Amino acid sequence: MAKLLGTWLVGGGILLIVAGLLAWTGLLSWLGHLPGDIRIVSGNTRIYIPITSMLLVSLALSLFNR
Repeated sequence: MAKLLGTWLVGGGILLIVAGLLAWTGLLSWLGHLPGDIRIVSGNTRIYIPITSMLLVSLALSLFNR
């Protein structure tokens, strides 16, 4: 059980590092700016609802989990 947990933790850490590097280099700058992502800016108030981006992430994770 502990070996399986350790494997998942290391895998998750590697995925976080890869995602961080992609975001840092700007390769994920399109994420959050897709059609269907809602942005409302009014004065000092900003509301952001990334519907399409989260659907895409959910689909990718679902396909990865199979």
